[in-house]
Amino acid sequence: MPELPEVETVRRTLSPILGARITKTWWSGKNLRLNTPVDLLALRKAGRGAQIEAVRRLGKYLLIDLLDRPAVLLVHLGMSGRLRYFPAKSQRPAHTHVEWSLEDGRTLRYSDPRRFGNVELLQRGAERAHTSLAKLGPDPLNEGVDAALFYAACRRTARPIKVALLDQHLVAGVGNIYASEALHVAGIHPQTPAKNLSAERCARLAAAIVEVLERALEHGGTSLRDFVHADGHAGENSHYLWVYDRGGAACPEPGCPGTIKRTVQQNRASFFCPRCQRK
Repeated sequence: MPELPEVETVRRTLSPILGARITKTWWSGKNLRLNTPVDLLALRKAGRGAQIEAVRRLGKYLLIDLLDRPAVLLVHLGMSGRLRYFPAKSQRPAHTHVEWSLEDGRTLRYSDPRRFGNVELLQRGAERAHTSLAKLGPDPLNEGVDAALFYAACRRTARPIKVALLDQHLVAGVGNIYASEALHVAGIHPQTPAKNLSAERCARLAAAIVEVLERALEHGGTSLRDFVHADGHAGENSHYLWVYDRGGAACPEPGCPGTIKRTVQQNRASFFCPRCQRK
């Protein structure tokens, strides 16, 4: 699933379409997340003749502002979604579900083989009222992670810290890959109950979260299966991961004789070094 660095990379690589005017909106007719249909009439009404003013991000969500329009396009990539722009007269790829034709001939397309993502309209200025955005924690790249607030939030839950990181309430945008990476950098076992972490260890983890996200962003995000930038290029961060998907490999910490182990938490794979990350 695309996480914060991947979604931020898509946001940045959408810059060539800023200022473009929408002329037409198309929908495949297939429902998306939670079997929800796309409100094509509302999308057409909001988009017809509108200029793309800006692309913002909240956690893993993209927000597309339309100039002088009260509506905002919300795009969530789900497990396998892509948001890409294409040159004029290009063939529509398989699994395209929403397409915006632009005045200069290019197209902006949302595709999603698994259809776990979503495209919908929000009221500008009331984005945080949306159920998916209302309970998001702080954005680590936009706001940073306040160590004291992070510690207080961890004290309120007995769930394993890896599980707590994935629910988006502690911090927004951290998923399976970067939770494993951050916990390794901080030297914390993924099964440690969040409430058992000291203030010092929480501060270390807060800093590690920002570090691994910024590092991934520098390398264009992690492309394991489906993720590509808005211009079609793949991210390169998979070559720089410390522990994720490295089960059986030697620990990357200098001088550590440990071997990366794989375990499963809530049906998600976790990777850690039992020497560096003791319970």
